[in-house]
Amino acid sequence: MKYRYFLFAAAIMPVFLLLNQCNEAESHVSCDCPSFHGHDRSNKSKETGLLKEWPEGGPEMLFAISGLGDGYSSVSFGEGLIFTAGTNGDQSYVFAFDMNGEPVWKSPNGDSWSTSAPWASSYTGSRSTPSYDNGRVYCLSEAGRMGVYDARTGKEIWAKDLAKEFNAPETEYGYAESVFLEGDRLYVRPAGKTGFQVCLDKNSGELIWANNDIPGVEGYSSAVVFEYGGFRHLTGSSSDCYYGVDITTGRLLWKVDFKNRQGLNLTDIIAKDGFVYMTSGYGKGSLMVKLKPSGESFIPETVWQSELMDNQHGGVILHEGYLYGSGSDSRGWFCIDFLTGEKIWNHTRGKGSITYADGMLYLLDERSGIMTLVKASPENYEPAGEFNVPSGGGNTYWAHPVVCGKRLYVRQWDKIFVYDISQ
Repeated sequence: MKYRYFLFAAAIMPVFLLLNQCNEAESHVSCDCPSFHGHDRSNKSKETGLLKEWPEGGPEMLFAISGLGDGYSSVSFGEGLIFTAGTNGDQSYVFAFDMNGEPVWKSPNGDSWSTSAPWASSYTGSRSTPSYDNGRVYCLSEAGRMGVYDARTGKEIWAKDLAKEFNAPETEYGYAESVFLEGDRLYVRPAGKTGFQVCLDKNSGELIWANNDIPGVEGYSSAVVFEYGGFRHLTGSSSDCYYGVDITTGRLLWKVDFKNRQGLNLTDIIAKDGFVYMTSGYGKGSLMVKLKPSGESFIPETVWQSELMDNQHGGVILHEGYLYGSGSDSRGWFCIDFLTGEKIWNHTRGKGSITYADGMLYLLDERSGIMTLVKASPENYEPAGEFNVPSGGGNTYWAHPVVCGKRLYVRQWDKIFVYDISQ
């Protein structure tokens, strides 16, 4: 009898060891999202094995992070840490937390932003999402200070006041760009008189090139990079236009005049095969152009334009030939054909920010805080669950949600709420 028991125990022991290893692996959350909207700025997570339908009340909340202060910064990841930014009083900060939400470090990033414009003075707080790269964290404060930190310790490596260095006028709403890194280069838009779009050495902050051929004052979008016509195009916005420069030299390749009644271009462009989509609220709408090569530059030719999906700042996603996002004057959530501008469907309730993972759209209403799961399909608007994200003390849910490590991260002012969305 004892011998049989020994054989049974020996047989099942590997199973117990395997289960234990699986549990340990699941407890270690891996996450690949080092910057705003990910490596390629597509805002599409590569996560799989996620819930395709939520239970009543939504997925389980794992924990909440608090103490961030004012702000709309989203989250990024690196070194097994969560990064974000916030403002407390007259000081801007960059934060790091472990994957259980415990604080690791908190480092100052200069004075917080303020403005004399009465209509903008209530929109205080951080905007930019920190970018992680090769052991360092790079964050542009809302006041225009570029701070670089050791990812593990938070020790400042170098910093520059870009607004001052490039002679930039006061921004109406503070800097909001999440900086782009590639190789040894850092790309950022001070919107200054001596450097509107610039490229810096990421290790030292030394200037590599500056472009001053872009009209207008600060735009609030973040860079998207794409290859077309023999060039790598680094794109951005000003109050007057969207533009693309040669990422190697900074030379202006193309420009599209795009000015709304507020002079606020906040949404990142979407580019594919030489087609460039741009959108803005405040009475502007959507525009698709095709870049026509012309010598060493490009001529943008209009393909279609529409009043639909006039996106303010919640972002737009391209998936399998269709654009998804929300409108402002044209209310609600949209699915639009990328190449024709044809409206496929429109759900008229609400507007806000968006992200994508595993065939599903995550839609966050900016006023109510309702998060809705919707199938990314042109067939129809098909909700698969929703829940209310708690308040973190602010009035609006403007930070873009993030899916990473089979978790959903939602920032609301002083707090980050983290949900388990694994299948």
